[in-house]
Amino acid sequence: MAALGLPGVRVLPLVDPGRLIDAWDGESDVVVVDAVRVEPGDGPRVVTLRVDQGPLPGWATCGGTHAFSVASAVELSRALRRLPQNLVVVGVAGCDFGTGHGLSADVRGRVDSAVESVRAAVHGFGADGRDAHGAAGDEVR
Repeated sequence: MAALGLPGVRVLPLVDPGRLIDAWDGESDVVVVDAVRVEPGDGPRVVTLRVDQGPLPGWATCGGTHAFSVASAVELSRALRRLPQNLVVVGVAGCDFGTGHGLSADVRGRVDSAVESVRAAVHGFGADGRDAHGAAGDEVR
């Protein structure tokens, strides 16, 4: 993401979602990219979600190997009133989160879609605060 050179964008590679709350404290526009778990056979995809008033859907609650997920950080931030004004979650779906495997070819094939989702969200932060996708739950295949 840093290689995109988006003006005014700070990229923070965080492994622990528990650190998100402090990382986005004081920021108004935030995009988080994380792995999300899907059922085998659902296939890899990139899902974008604008976080508004409600909790994140089930797909966002158990990504990767983290016991404390991005959804947990969002909901704790919401309760503490430390949630950024504009928050977009870009989830890259996968099925196998075992250690030492690296990215599957299918997931690697979705990296460009994830990058474009992030770019659209960043460019979409503006006067109305909506991301470029406009609605929660849009999928990019």
